[in-house]
Amino acid sequence: MRPTLPRASRAFAARMLRSNRRRLTPLLACLALVCGAAIADTPASPGVLEPVHAFFDAMSRHDQAAMRAQVLPAGTATLMRKGKAVQLTLGDFVDHVKPGKERIEERIGKPQVMVDQDLAVVWAPYTFLLEGKPHHCGIDVFNLVRVDGRWRIAAIADNSRNCEP
Repeated sequence: MRPTLPRASRAFAARMLRSNRRRLTPLLACLALVCGAAIADTPASPGVLEPVHAFFDAMSRHDQAAMRAQVLPAGTATLMRKGKAVQLTLGDFVDHVKPGKERIEERIGKPQVMVDQDLAVVWAPYTFLLEGKPHHCGIDVFNLVRVDGRWRIAAIADNSRNCEP
């Protein structure tokens, strides 16, 4: 025989459960996010930023071969320009960087890195310099994958705006 609570006690228990659930649900959700972020953003994956820096270093030298070495050529580049998405493969993106005399440089600042096993995302503000002067700014987002123990860029997305003085 299963013990039962009097009707008033059952109603009280149900109210307490509902009341505590309203208080605990947001707390548990926040705790799950914090724990998930702590697990995903691990320093145990050194080298995630290496292909990003190597890609931009190669771009500043107009070195297509060195750029191509950092990417999966069939990966994608999505460039948001004036509200429109311009999409091309990373191989085609690299092909657009022609040898030239113009000094170009893309600098990223304070990247946020998220890693889970062989996947990583890098989100960073950037400034694109032309002849040493800010030309445009925005956000770069890189999706990276670890292939044969080496991080490679699988996708790039960015937006662009005028730099603030």
